[in-house]
Amino acid sequence: MRFHGPNRHPAAIAYAQEVQDGTLSRREFLTRATGLGLSAAAAYGLLGLTAPARAQDSRERQDGGTLRIQQEVRSLKDPRSYDWPQMSNVTRGWLEYLVEYQSDGTIRPMLLDSWEINDDATEYLLNVRPGVTWQDGTPFTAADVAFNIERWCDSTAEGNAMASRFGAMIDDSTGRMRAGAIEVVDDRTLRLILDSADISLIAGFSDYPAAIVAQDFGGDPLAAKGTGPYRPESYDVGIEAVLVKAEDHAWWGDEVFGPATLDRIVFTDFGTDQAAIFAAADSDEVDMVYESVGEFVELFDTIGWTRSETVTTGTVVIRPNQLAEVDGMQPYADVRVRRALQLAVDNQVLLDLGYAGRGALAANHHVAEIHPEYADIGPSEFDPEQARALMEEAGMMDFEHELISIDDNWRAPTCDAMAAQLRDAGFKVRRTVLPGSTFWNDWTKYAFSATDWGHRPLGVQTLALAYRSGEPWNESGFSNEEFDSLLIKALSIADPDARREVMARIETILREEGVITQPYWRSIFRHHKEEVVGADMHPVFEIHLYKLGLAA
Repeated sequence: MRFHGPNRHPAAIAYAQEVQDGTLSRREFLTRATGLGLSAAAAYGLLGLTAPARAQDSRERQDGGTLRIQQEVRSLKDPRSYDWPQMSNVTRGWLEYLVEYQSDGTIRPMLLDSWEINDDATEYLLNVRPGVTWQDGTPFTAADVAFNIERWCDSTAEGNAMASRFGAMIDDSTGRMRAGAIEVVDDRTLRLILDSADISLIAGFSDYPAAIVAQDFGGDPLAAKGTGPYRPESYDVGIEAVLVKAEDHAWWGDEVFGPATLDRIVFTDFGTDQAAIFAAADSDEVDMVYESVGEFVELFDTIGWTRSETVTTGTVVIRPNQLAEVDGMQPYADVRVRRALQLAVDNQVLLDLGYAGRGALAANHHVAEIHPEYADIGPSEFDPEQARALMEEAGMMDFEHELISIDDNWRAPTCDAMAAQLRDAGFKVRRTVLPGSTFWNDWTKYAFSATDWGHRPLGVQTLALAYRSGEPWNESGFSNEEFDSLLIKALSIADPDARREVMARIETILREEGVITQPYWRSIFRHHKEEVVGADMHPVFEIHLYKLGLAA
C-alpha cells in the first residue's frame, strides 16, 4: 500500500492548484492539506506563503495566576457522547486530543505526532507523539490510541456520537469495530484499514467528543486520569468548575508549545441570559466570556474588553421531527407539511431579526459556501402561497404547530421570526420557550424545535452526524436510502470537484424533503479583558486551556 511523505501527497498538490484557480478557499485548503498529514508550514508553503509563527495571541504570558471564564457548567458523561463543546472545554484540561483544529483551518498534531494516508484514503498510518505520559507517569502508546478508536467504533453504546465518524471501520452485523480494522505496529505506530475510503477521519479526531481516555476509564471523566496539564478540583453542575495545575505531572506540551502557565482556571455558570453575563463582566466577576451575542457584542466593546470574531459554518436549524407523535399522529412524516413550513419562511428575515444580520444567508441544506464540497443549487425558496396550498392539500391547516426553543438572545428571536411568518401564511403556531436546564434534556425528541449546530471543517462531517439514518444526533428523524448511499459515496471521494457533483444531489434531497429550515451561517464573537492571552474565539467554541494566560 503506497503512502506519501508529508509534503508530496498528490491530493494536497491538486488542492493547492484549486486555490490558485479560485475554486477552493485558503482556509478549506489548509484543513484538507493538514488533514492529509502535511504540517502547517508545508501546507502554507504549497501556496507560496510562510506559516504564521502562532495562530493565536503571541504575547508573552506571566507565570501563574487565576483566570475566570463565563461558561455553562453542564452535566458530564462519557466523552464519546459529549453533545456540547462546553463539556469538552472543561475536560480538555486533562483529557486531550489526537489532533486539534486551529482557527486558521489547519489541523495541528497533538497526541499524534504525524500521520500518512494512502492515495485512496483507505489506509491511515498514525504515529504517536514520543514522550507523552499519563498523569500517573505511565507512557502513552499506540495501544491507548487503538483502545479509544475501538470505543468510538461501538455504535451499540448509548449516545456514542463518535460511531458515525467511523462507518468504514465498523462491522454492520455487530455494530462494533470490524476485525482487522486496526493493526498496532509498535508502541508508537498503528495502522487503520478501512473497508471504504473516508477523507474525513483526521478531521473527526479533532471533534469535541474525541477526547482521549485511558484504558482503565470507568465512565466518569472527572475521575479519569489524563495526559493534560490540569486536573479538576471541583465540579458543580450549573454553578462552577475549577481546574488546578497538575504540578506533579511533566506535561509533554511544555517542550512543544511552551508551558501551560495558569495555576487555576474557574468556569462560572451564569445561564444563557446575555444580560446576566454582561452584568458579571461589568462587575469584574469574570475575565472572559464563552460567547458574546446580539446587541451585547457592542455593549462589551463599551467596557473596554477585546473583541474576537470568526466566520463559521455554525448555524441554527429549525426542524420538524418526522418520527414524533402529536395527539396520536405523526404530523411531520408528511413531506407536504415539512415543505410548507420551509416555503413560508424568508431566511433573510430570520437572519436580520434573529441574528441582527451578523452572518451569511443559508439555503436550507446545511452545507456552507466555505465547505470545499459546497454545490450551489440556488437560494432557498420563499413562496407563502405554495406553502399554504401544500398544507391545505395535506389537510393540516387546522393543526397547531408548537415551535420550541431555548430561552436565549438569538435562537429564541429566530424562532419568533419564523413563527410570525408561519402565522402570516395562515398556519396556527404556538411558541414555547424553555430554560436551558429543561430544553437540553430532550433536545432530540421535540416535535418541532430549534437547535444550534457548530462549525465543522467538512460538509460531509455534519451531514453524517445530523441526517444519516439512525444516528444519535439525527434530531429530524430523517431516513432516506438515496441520501445515505450518496453520503457514503461523497465520503469516499477525495477530489472536491468530483464530490461537488454528488453533493448537489445530496443538498437537493435535503431541501426537497423539507428536512430543515436552516436560515443562516453565524459569525461568532467572544470578549475578554485586554490582559488575557490566548482567548481568541474558535470556530467551534473550543477553549484551548494550555494557550491561556495573563500578559506578562
